[in-house]
Amino acid sequence: MEKLKIGVIGLGGIADMHIGGILSSEDADVWSICDCNEEALARRGEELGIPETRRYLSVTELLENPELDAVTIGTPNHNHYAIACEAIKRRKPFALEKPVSLDTREARMLRDMLANDYLPHMVCFSYRYKAAVRYAKWMIDQGKLGDIKHVYSQYLQSWGLDESIPLVWRFRKELSGSGALGDLGSHILDLQRFLIGDAERVIADADTIIKERGLISGDGKGEVDVDDFCHVLMRLKGGASGAMSISRFAYGRGNYQQLEIYGTRGALVYNLEEEDTLYVHFSEEGDRGFRKAEIPESFRTDQMQSFINLVQGKGDGCDADMEDGYMNQLTLDSIIESFTEQRWIHIKQEVFHHV
Repeated sequence: MEKLKIGVIGLGGIADMHIGGILSSEDADVWSICDCNEEALARRGEELGIPETRRYLSVTELLENPELDAVTIGTPNHNHYAIACEAIKRRKPFALEKPVSLDTREARMLRDMLANDYLPHMVCFSYRYKAAVRYAKWMIDQGKLGDIKHVYSQYLQSWGLDESIPLVWRFRKELSGSGALGDLGSHILDLQRFLIGDAERVIADADTIIKERGLISGDGKGEVDVDDFCHVLMRLKGGASGAMSISRFAYGRGNYQQLEIYGTRGALVYNLEEEDTLYVHFSEEGDRGFRKAEIPESFRTDQMQSFINLVQGKGDGCDADMEDGYMNQLTLDSIIESFTEQRWIHIKQEVFHHV
């Protein structure tokens, strides 16, 4: 089978993961690239050996190339909706970074476009591809935990403590939608959806710790208008109660995730710092305490290879799609509404009716 020709849109930090995953696959090539930064475009083009004719400043020009098979979209959040719309209109399968949009309205429109006319696509909730998470899902689906009662989750980083970091797009609501919540919390919310299900109602507290940061131009300071941390209490569908802690001001933490799930017959703890690990405690196996689970090789996978498989019609059913992206954005917006109005918010999903 001829290798898929994949275009990479956006050459910021996340592009390294997209490009690395494509290059490691025997089934696809990085065929074209696109970015509004001419210097970055030229540098990455030379590094990847991509001819100038396939280096684009315009997204639409890249998408209009008939030889292109699929794209990855790794631009700042405010561009996600518009670029995904263009990919859908041109019937180009795509992998879209999270969150899928700046608000629920945009996410709902993307969901409805794809529901009317399906196109292979993936929302890049990358922690679905951790072997420990995949194994945890299998255990939960096997009923090893019994009825789930509690879910406790954390996603902690420390880079926000550096006051010298300028007012990049992640600190501006018009470009990011939200702060630590959308950047980190979206991943935790998707893990909960993947493993257990959706939140039904939420109440949250959030704040901005560093109120101003230097402008990128170096000329003065600007307001940080997104959250630096967010703490959420929630009730999930099915009755489980949860608590989520999100911060980029957690001193000493690099990329720390932990998810603890407690049921009536067992419990598990997923942790990610340098590597993903899983600890379990099951009554049916006679465990006297938590033990580290040995994760079978069959649960190990790669996100970009999974996207390639999806485009080739060989998806495994575990990828996040736009329905997942919509529910994630709806929950994010409900959490923002909660900490803004300081009250419980019931999450009201709008069901799509096919035309």
